[in-house]
Amino acid sequence: MAFLRLQLRVFFFCAFQGKSFGAQHNAYGETVFTTSITSYPDSLTDPSYQGQLLTFTTPLMGNYGIPDNRTPGSAREHPMDVDIGCFLESKNVQAAGVIVSELCERFSHFQAVESLASWCARHNVPGIQGVDTRQLTTLLRNQGSTLGAILVGEDADHVPSPDAFIDPMEENLVAKVSVKSPQTFQPKGGAANARAHIALMDFGMKGNILRSLLRNNVSVTVVPWNYDFNKARDQFDGLFLSNGPGNPASIMQSVDIVRRAISEWDRPIFGICMGHQIIGLAAGIRAYRMKFGNRGHNQPVLALGSGNMRVKPGRVYITSQNHGYALAYNEEGEDAWPQGWAPWFINANDWSIEGIVRSGALESGSKQAPVWGVQFHPEHAGGPEDTNPLFDDYIEQVVQYKALREGKSASA
Repeated sequence: MAFLRLQLRVFFFCAFQGKSFGAQHNAYGETVFTTSITSYPDSLTDPSYQGQLLTFTTPLMGNYGIPDNRTPGSAREHPMDVDIGCFLESKNVQAAGVIVSELCERFSHFQAVESLASWCARHNVPGIQGVDTRQLTTLLRNQGSTLGAILVGEDADHVPSPDAFIDPMEENLVAKVSVKSPQTFQPKGGAANARAHIALMDFGMKGNILRSLLRNNVSVTVVPWNYDFNKARDQFDGLFLSNGPGNPASIMQSVDIVRRAISEWDRPIFGICMGHQIIGLAAGIRAYRMKFGNRGHNQPVLALGSGNMRVKPGRVYITSQNHGYALAYNEEGEDAWPQGWAPWFINANDWSIEGIVRSGALESGSKQAPVWGVQFHPEHAGGPEDTNPLFDDYIEQVVQYKALREGKSASA
């Protein structure tokens, strides 16, 4: 027996009774929901879910089990000689707890090696099944994402004090999931086959970001969230900012590093999710906490411009998203956005900003390097691939800028 208890308002609680699975201990965190129908292994290993109790709106979970992350012969197996796995977004289950309506005990898939329940238990993550997740999702949409607790055993019969609920957004979650020291990965064929060298600032990087970059035949050096990139930037041809968990304002050290890079550096910069928000803060754009965020594989975004990439203005793209913060429009009385910056994509459901671009940097003859940021995940293998070409286009920009620099150097 287990209970999911939510702190909806101060001293007001709501409880859902269910049956525990996975690890048999209590879990606290921010209760959120995802509308993703498939790819629960990808979602649960996404570092952006660090500190959260993840609710799946899909009624049945676990029916195809968990794959071996090193299974050969798959279409999703990366062609590189690096140990980053084939399927999952990280080596560990990142969510603090799992909430499902019905758990399938008997899985069936030719690549599955264990059940969802045993996998969660092995990673010491508790779960609760038998919850009316549609009612819970409606509650979260109306009340907003809220603090919650999965209570098992004797604790299930007791209402915890308000102080027991933990708000992960008050912590520096990025420091928990980022690499601790720089790590360099080479494409198939080694450094000699690399077209460029990318610095990837890790705020909680999903594995498929690295796989997508390496498929474009570039060397990638993954650096920590607080790495002083500007001291070593001349050895790189581009800067890529990853996704990550929590509040972007909790890592102002990273914001300061990126602010200097976008103002002084002459090479292309691209950010995804948290990286997009960091770029926005560095440019002087405000970020805010959303009521319940956008999490799922079915989020439509409207392109406002091409961004000098293969993006068709006016077209709606279906995207995968996982974020609880967003960049803000100007409110009445606020100064205009910084000169040269403009929205690139907007969400067709709630009109939140889904992408930004430094437009002035894309004009002919501009001395500023181009900067892009998208709130969604172009690389997410479990969801739509409408915007996956953004990776290819970014690398092409990096290669072009590299050739331009080398041409000027040769003629000097």
